[in-house]
Amino acid sequence: MTAKPRKRAGRKQPSIALALGAGGARGLAHIAMLEAFDEMRLRPSVIAGTSIGAIVGAAYAAGVPATRLRAHALLALRNRTKVFSAIFEARVGRFGDLFARGNPMLLDGERLLDRFWPQEVPDTFEDLAIPFVAIATDYYGRGAVPFSSGSLVSAVAASMALPGLVRPVGIGGRLLIDGGAANPLPCDIVSGKADIVVAIDVTAPPSLEEVRAPDAFSTLFAAAQIMQVEIAKSRMKARPPDILVKPAVDGFGALEFFKAGRILETAEPAKEKLKEELANLIG
Repeated sequence: MTAKPRKRAGRKQPSIALALGAGGARGLAHIAMLEAFDEMRLRPSVIAGTSIGAIVGAAYAAGVPATRLRAHALLALRNRTKVFSAIFEARVGRFGDLFARGNPMLLDGERLLDRFWPQEVPDTFEDLAIPFVAIATDYYGRGAVPFSSGSLVSAVAASMALPGLVRPVGIGGRLLIDGGAANPLPCDIVSGKADIVVAIDVTAPPSLEEVRAPDAFSTLFAAAQIMQVEIAKSRMKARPPDILVKPAVDGFGALEFFKAGRILETAEPAKEKLKEELANLIG
C-alpha cells in the first residue's frame, strides 16, 4: 500500500527542496527516489542537481514522471549497439588526434543529451515545470557555478563535463567542467529555499572488490570519486540537509550504465526509507 503524507488540520504542507548528487551511473538511483515523491503525491518546490543529478533532475523538473524516466532509461540503455553508436556520434575531434592530443574520443555533452534525454525536456530553464539549478565548476575561477536560467542543455552539459571524457562548455565567458569537482551534492544551494531539504547522495569511493591495479583511466575516475566523497562530507557538515538518503549503490562503477536495472533495484530500500522519513517530517 502506497504511503501518503498526512496533513494536520489548519496547517499548510511544508515545501521541499531536493538536491541530487553526482556519481555517474550510480545516479540512476535518483529515479527511484523521484518515484517516492510521485507515489506520495509530493512535488519539490525546487531541485538542484550536479552531473548525473543534473541530467535526471532537469528531466524530472520538466514534468516527466519518475516512472516514465525509469522506462526511458531502461529502454535507452538496453541496446548496447545503439548506445555506442550514439556515443560515437557525440564524439569531437579525430582519431588522428590520439597522438597529437592524447584523446580522440572526447564527447560533446550537448549532443549526448540530445540523444539520451526524453523529448519532453525543454531548451530553457524558464520552460521547466519546477524551478531547477544545475551546478557546474568554473575551470579558471576554481569554484562552483549555479545555473537557473538560459540554455538548459548547455548548463547541464557543463555540469556533466567530466575531465578527460566530456569536453568543457563555454558559457558567459567561463570555461566550465563537471560540477562534481566543486559541489558534488548541492544541498547547500537549496538550503533556505524550502521548509525541508532532502539530499540524495550517490558519491562513492573506489570499490574494494577491485583486485587488480587500476589503469590510468580508472585511476583518474577513482581520484575524482574520492574527492567528491570528501567534498560532499565537508559541505554537509556546514549545511546538513533535513533528510539524507544514500542508496546502497557503492558496488557499481561510475560508468556502469548498462547495469541500470540492477542499480534501480538496489535503490528500492532507500526509496522506502525516503518515503518513511518524508511521512514523519510532513505528518
